[in-house]
Amino acid sequence: MQPDFILGYLPFWIVTYAAALTGWACLGRFLMQAFFPVESPNYIWRGFLLLTNWALAVARRLTPSYVTALYLPLVAAYWLFVLRMIFGLVMLSAGMAPRISPPGQG
Repeated sequence: MQPDFILGYLPFWIVTYAAALTGWACLGRFLMQAFFPVESPNYIWRGFLLLTNWALAVARRLTPSYVTALYLPLVAAYWLFVLRMIFGLVMLSAGMAPRISPPGQG
């Protein structure tokens, strides 16, 4: 019997969705930083900061020091998309991610 499409693969969906959401928010932050200063009271900008600050802190530790803060959201987005791809492939190979075709038929 095949597991439920949503609940049967819940860890896969949660991690991939969170990585995608944060990665796209990093790209949005990169684009929006041209229009808003870091101290801006705009609620949309503060939401982007709240969602992406942790990813930028991790990216700051992983990247060389010559990468300026201006481009750090792009680096963080790249690492999040790579993490999402690797996690998806690992989960797929472990049988813990949904497949397009049933196992044994493709």
